[in-house]
Amino acid sequence: MKSSGSARATRRNAVSSSSAPANADAQPRRTQTARKPKEAAVRAAEPASAAPARPNGRTREDKDRPLFEDIRYLGRLLGDVVREQEGDAVFHVVETIRQTAVKFRREDDSAAAQTLEKMLRKLTPEQTVSVVRAFSYFSHLANIAEDRHHNRRRRIHALAGSTPQAGTVAYALDKLKEAGDASSKVIKRFFEGALIVPVLTAHPTEVQRKSILDAQHDIARLLAERDQPLTAREFAHNEALLRARVTTLWQTRMLRDARLTVADEIENALSYYRATFLDELPALYADIEEALAEHGLPARVPAFFQMGSWIGGDRDGNPNVTAATLDEAINRQAAVIFEHYLEQVHKLGAELSVSNLLVGANDALKALAAASPDQSPHRVDEPYRRALIGVYTRLAASARVRLGEGAVPVRSAGRGAAPVRATPYAHAEEFVADLRVLTDSLALHHGESLATPRLAPLMRAAEVFGFHLASIDLRQSSDIHEAVIAELLARGGVEPDYAALAEADKLRVLLAALADPRPLRSPYLDYSDLAKSELGVLERAHAIRAQFGPRAVRNYIISHTETVSDLVEVLLLQKETGLFEGTLGTPHANARNGLMAIPLFETIADLRNAPDIMREFFALPGVGELVAHQGHEQEVMLGYSDSNKDGGFLTSNWELYRAELALVDLFSERGIKLRLFHGRGGTVGRGGGPTYQAILSQPPGTVNGQIRLTEQGEVIASKFANPEIGRRNLETVVAATLEATLLPHRNAPKQLPAFETAMQALSDAAMASYRALVYETPGFTDYFFSSTPIAEIAELNIGSRPASRKLQDPKHRKIEDLRAIPWGFSWGQCRLLLTGWYGFGSAVAAFLDGTKDAAERAKRVALLKKMNKTWPFFAHLLSNMDMVLAKTDLAVASRYAQLVADRKLRKHVFERIVAEWHRTSDALAEITGSDARLAANPLLARSIKNRFPYLDPLNHLQVELIKRHRSGDTNARLRRGIHLTINGIAAGLRNTG
Repeated sequence: MKSSGSARATRRNAVSSSSAPANADAQPRRTQTARKPKEAAVRAAEPASAAPARPNGRTREDKDRPLFEDIRYLGRLLGDVVREQEGDAVFHVVETIRQTAVKFRREDDSAAAQTLEKMLRKLTPEQTVSVVRAFSYFSHLANIAEDRHHNRRRRIHALAGSTPQAGTVAYALDKLKEAGDASSKVIKRFFEGALIVPVLTAHPTEVQRKSILDAQHDIARLLAERDQPLTAREFAHNEALLRARVTTLWQTRMLRDARLTVADEIENALSYYRATFLDELPALYADIEEALAEHGLPARVPAFFQMGSWIGGDRDGNPNVTAATLDEAINRQAAVIFEHYLEQVHKLGAELSVSNLLVGANDALKALAAASPDQSPHRVDEPYRRALIGVYTRLAASARVRLGEGAVPVRSAGRGAAPVRATPYAHAEEFVADLRVLTDSLALHHGESLATPRLAPLMRAAEVFGFHLASIDLRQSSDIHEAVIAELLARGGVEPDYAALAEADKLRVLLAALADPRPLRSPYLDYSDLAKSELGVLERAHAIRAQFGPRAVRNYIISHTETVSDLVEVLLLQKETGLFEGTLGTPHANARNGLMAIPLFETIADLRNAPDIMREFFALPGVGELVAHQGHEQEVMLGYSDSNKDGGFLTSNWELYRAELALVDLFSERGIKLRLFHGRGGTVGRGGGPTYQAILSQPPGTVNGQIRLTEQGEVIASKFANPEIGRRNLETVVAATLEATLLPHRNAPKQLPAFETAMQALSDAAMASYRALVYETPGFTDYFFSSTPIAEIAELNIGSRPASRKLQDPKHRKIEDLRAIPWGFSWGQCRLLLTGWYGFGSAVAAFLDGTKDAAERAKRVALLKKMNKTWPFFAHLLSNMDMVLAKTDLAVASRYAQLVADRKLRKHVFERIVAEWHRTSDALAEITGSDARLAANPLLARSIKNRFPYLDPLNHLQVELIKRHRSGDTNARLRRGIHLTINGIAAGLRNTG
């Protein structure tokens, strides 16, 4: 067994407030509660390495006991707070409902179900709000306990000296070593060419307020402290603080009074940088380099892992995003990173009190100190402090020149001292260079250990975050681009009706304009508000790149890319705003576009057409040179949400897989490096699920060291609100990318052609089944709008972007016009989660029943089983579907079906859904060999099962409240109650849209 991973975890976690003793989960929490001060003192004296000799010898139940004790403990605290705040009567109602729901779940007691419904119907509006809040907060607290337990188990695993766990870089390196692919040359080449970018986005299903998240963060920290050896006084203090924070939760408004603005979304995202990314991303780099060193590999890696954002730049369907919001986004991002740098440099100045009377310094450090404005006689012999004062003043000047006076707090030079005016850094690389001078000098003079705690992480942060923090992508729909181009061409007298042209004629006009150095736009003509707004965004992006560096804004996403002209239009828009240099397709053109034009392929048809569109794009005159200036790289974005809404879960996954392989072949032929940008959401229906398995299940050759992926809505909070979990999630992406790139053969089983043929047949049948229900069933749209809380979701103040495109008039409602995200959110609320499984059962039935005899059927069943065992793509698909099915509940869903007034429609549609659910469950059982949901993941199975008694009342209440609301009851508490149930159910399911 390896000890290196254990040593690394011990070194870092020994100083963490969230550390757990090695035998934490062998000691029931109630024992700790009763521990006497003397016992606590003895425990505190125990060595941190006192790990259990055989941590894996205990049962799963033993290992998970601390989790369920934490849940019970937090539940008791919440109960105490409810009793204290609302009185015994409300507490009794909540407790009776809980006990009845538990009885119904555990004993399948139909009488208990009827009792539960009667109790819920009798609640007053005031009681309803209290009950909903109680069950919602229990779900939130259970989530905190689960996150804590994940951290606890990982620490115990490391302290036991166990082999590295899957999802860590150490594990990936071990696998590479076993396969003989871990040479220094291979690893060095991987990191030199790697680019990994999680992109934070704001979406209209992010339902938690920042105030709630802050309170939950404190509860998580305090809960982690209880795994430490505490004295009786410390333990009592901890419990008092926990009780106070739970009380704060109860007394804090769960819902927003006003809809989020883009500015709010910007600030929400920035809170995760302060909580996690600014510290944990540099720590991750240190972990990676330590793991590499322990494997005898080159330790220093470039800044390959960076952050991206759509917030402030994503205009698709959101009229609230403008040049002004883009400006606000970059300025607020820059303010946060400058504040971080200034604070760290200030602390370094206090720490690096190194005297040149005792230790030498190199010439570069002496020069940096000599250039400092510091004239204090007390620091004449302290070159590092003097150098850092100079760095601080230049940083302050850099912030001031970019953001204005007073935008970032700056420490004064001292009482009565005149403000120091220093030369600002031209770019972040100059700042990094100064920090490297300090690092190199320390290393040469026995001070390398002095750089480790703060200087090295600061230098890494500066490499990763620059002066912009995160690269902001611009995004807009192709139809908007077409409208602006058409206006420019018409006003310029070039083409009166561009939009009416055939594709070939559009390309002819566009290429001619790109080959002409003259602009289409005239300063003497007036243009529409739309044109001015769109061009204004690009002009602001041009200015931002000059101000904060080219990494600040470098990508332009084209939603609804359906033709080659959709790509070329964005090149022309860049030319009109100064972002595109030179001319295209002319001799000595030297064309360069400032922003990479990235197509987003979303629907099934678009995914199928993607390779042809890119082939035609690359064949255009001058585009080859343009791509060469991009480093012979081109990014393509794939949409999971819309393709799922268009063709269903199975077909969406399969068409994404096929599109990726076809793009790999095309790009390989052209000698262009493909980078895929995965538009994944929180739910399985939107490409969600475990990131590690998702990346490993990508088709061979599609990762190749580079990947971008969206982190959306509530997923950001669940992954990154807790710093320890945040670092683990970031490492998972690196480890998976490393494995998927250097071990691609694991994704290509020998029977792959047969697997793909079978998958195509399954996909065809699944899509036919899905579209027959959603798009071809008369009245299905009415069924959906009646049986889900989609209308109530639209009223929630949960995002700056509208929940639908054009659904204001019920007479003209169409599923096609509904955004994919609230579509998935709604199915989750009614506990059908249809977007994560529908069509699979019919597909398997058609595949197996289309055989001529029992022997042939058995061969096909064996093939499906082999696919599950040896093909990561198919195994991941089934695993995700298994999790979704575990969260579905037909009994609860039937209550929502009762909201449909048309009895015949209700019966017809719901019975079809139920029949497909059973077909899907049976098919999954036949392939996996298990009737039980999540048989391979018992902890998750138990977690979901234990949530049902707390979710059920919320669902039943939601149905009752919606019924009253839609019947004309205008009570404000009733409406608030509906919105609270939406929040609580989302928390209980641990995802929204």
